[in-house]
Amino acid sequence: MIVRVEQLVKRYQELVALDHFSLQVEEGEILGLLGPNGSGKTTAINCMLSLLKYDKGSVELFGEPMRPDAYEIKKQIGVVFQNIAVFEELSVEENVRYFCSLYVKDKAEREHCVEWALDFVGLREFRGFRPRKLSGGMLRRLNIACGIAHHPKLIFMDEPTVAVDPQSRNNILEGIVKLNEQGATVIYTSHYMEEVEQLCTRIVILDDGRVVACGTKEELKEMIALREKITIEDVVLSEEQRAMFEELPALLDLQYHSRQLRLSFGVGSGHLESLLGLLRRAQISYGKIYSEQPTLNDVFLEITGRELRDDV
Repeated sequence: MIVRVEQLVKRYQELVALDHFSLQVEEGEILGLLGPNGSGKTTAINCMLSLLKYDKGSVELFGEPMRPDAYEIKKQIGVVFQNIAVFEELSVEENVRYFCSLYVKDKAEREHCVEWALDFVGLREFRGFRPRKLSGGMLRRLNIACGIAHHPKLIFMDEPTVAVDPQSRNNILEGIVKLNEQGATVIYTSHYMEEVEQLCTRIVILDDGRVVACGTKEELKEMIALREKITIEDVVLSEEQRAMFEELPALLDLQYHSRQLRLSFGVGSGHLESLLGLLRRAQISYGKIYSEQPTLNDVFLEITGRELRDDV
């Protein structure tokens, strides 16, 4: 077991940020840690890293208690925070070398690590550039290089692709897969559900400081009522016709606006066939019609709710 967190409680006066939070991460996993704003994700990570004191519970990494002075454990950990954490006065290469030197003391080994990290994130040709000369995507890749140059066995990645172009996002995601294939265990947070669905072997959803769901993406989808979404485009319905659709078996939700009809169905089969039959009998003309299975985004919204959260 790489990570074992048991019954963690963290309070900020009257606010309970973590409410008996527990987590286990096996070696070789890419674990997605999800939650709305203010759910406790960042607090949980900071407690696991001993950057923040907690009120109750325990944290073990690599089978050992994690403490602020657990330097041998910290050598095996890489952290890529959401906020860019590099030095503007240093070049790309100098930044990577500095962060690597915190863990790798042997000069020859350190230089090998720096070259590997620059190659890994595709910044070798920009090694002499200062951060202000880099694009947003390149800055993100530099941030990653600084966090992984010492070849950590456990990597925390907090929103590593936020506000980058599609090419940089794809490069970063491919890099995470390569790190995992090379033996790294990854704890990954993101609000981009398609990334988590693509990358993560297991997913934990956190809300109000508690784990509210845990499993593979397939297991999570089995936890919710939604089973199929059907969309009909370019369709004009009267109130009477709309009422006919509301009588369809296993219908969970119906949304109709701008000549588009969206229907959500629960457990059952033959939803599309029933729908096509109704359209035919009622002589309703329509354009494109398509069916979709639930996504991780559907799971997230059903479990945590659709109301807006303050960004805290």
